[in-house]
Amino acid sequence: MVEDERTQLLPKEAGSDESPSLSCSHMEPIPKKHNAGPSGWGCLPQGDKWHSAVALQGGLPLPLNFWSSCIKYLIFLLNFLFSLLGLLTLVVGLWGLTDKESLGSQQLPYLGTDPMLLFVVVGLTVSIVSLAGCIGALCENVCLLWFFAGGILTFLILEMLAGILIYALWDQLQDILNSTMLVAITRYQDDSDLRFLLDEIQLGLQCCGVVSYQDWKLNLYFNCSSPGVQACGLPPSCCINPWENGTIINSQCGFGALRMDETTAQNVVHSEGCGPRLRRWLGHNSWVIRDYILVTTVIEGLEFLLVTKLVRDIKVRKAGH
Repeated sequence: MVEDERTQLLPKEAGSDESPSLSCSHMEPIPKKHNAGPSGWGCLPQGDKWHSAVALQGGLPLPLNFWSSCIKYLIFLLNFLFSLLGLLTLVVGLWGLTDKESLGSQQLPYLGTDPMLLFVVVGLTVSIVSLAGCIGALCENVCLLWFFAGGILTFLILEMLAGILIYALWDQLQDILNSTMLVAITRYQDDSDLRFLLDEIQLGLQCCGVVSYQDWKLNLYFNCSSPGVQACGLPPSCCINPWENGTIINSQCGFGALRMDETTAQNVVHSEGCGPRLRRWLGHNSWVIRDYILVTTVIEGLEFLLVTKLVRDIKVRKAGH
């Protein structure tokens, strides 16, 4: 009886009287593709890939191999960090909008020019795509991984198109930038974010206005016809020496600068506009921007390749089961 069972489970090779060198310490339920007895019980060959997965896990899918597991957890870790960064950016944007009451009915017409809106859009987009990649990799969900790969591919296409447009329409973009800065000058007192950005540009580049410091006449508060105390003055960020005692900005350093003749005003404030200074700064630092874009593109392309590799491994594993 024992010999018959051994004959059914492990058939002899043709032309040989000895059984293959296979050992089995106990009987286990095994898939039909292996040699099994009529009852479906038998022993698995040593080293067979189904031994741990089917015999010990009761037919569950096989775990990923070592390299696929490394890719899986690398994608999870990267997207977890990016999702936190995206959520932080989203929170900062929402806080900025609510703090300035930009979501109120009176401020809605200016919502499109609010810099905080950019934080909200970028933070929300990055969070959704990164969370999809994070959860998809951890749960080995093919649909979420394909969604993440589609988001990465969309980012790459948009970045490529943006680079082409910037290179082809550089002169037109400079005109748009000048127009945007003029709008920021007219709304200097109305929007704290625009005021902060404009002050940082003028302090960092040591400039004033767009073409010259005379552009501040477009602001109703600094215009000489204004009855306020700021009439004919300039923001402290336009001053050559805006600091009082080296630590505190002197808010009155630009007082009456628009009444002065140009020679006298040059001793108090920066007369050159920020438009030419900004173009020169971009020209001198173009390699930094280029390298940043290149590194970002390489990282996104690598993530796309890793995701497609992981999806392929998951599908192969499921097909084998």
